[in-house]
Amino acid sequence: MTYKIEKTADEWKALLASKNAEPLAFDVTRREATERAYTGRLESNKASGIYRCICCDKPLFSSAAKYESGSGWPSYFQPLDAQAVGTKVDGLLWMKRTEVHCADCGAHLGHVFEDGPAPTGLRYCMNSASLHFVPE
Repeated sequence: MTYKIEKTADEWKALLASKNAEPLAFDVTRREATERAYTGRLESNKASGIYRCICCDKPLFSSAAKYESGSGWPSYFQPLDAQAVGTKVDGLLWMKRTEVHCADCGAHLGHVFEDGPAPTGLRYCMNSASLHFVPE
């Protein structure tokens, strides 16, 4: 798939290092890894603001859509807008899941599940390592 922002692996690594991203950020965003539950720095963040893509700074989620899912990862019931993220079915493990990625740079963010709260019924279960938080 082609994205608006494309870089080589070395360019992504250098960019993430310049942002002081978590060490796991490259593996999560570019290799579709997943951080362990309850280890991400944003999982328990309750401040008001916007969650942005760690790779390209695209605004993705509002704190107003964040909720405590009990899953161990930051969870949101919707992205900022329909064009903020893209999805694709991933069958890497024993079950099919819907992967969520940044619509601009393709960074792997996490997965979306159909067990979230109203009004959408969705749970965007994101990796902290793929996001950076900008407070209001």
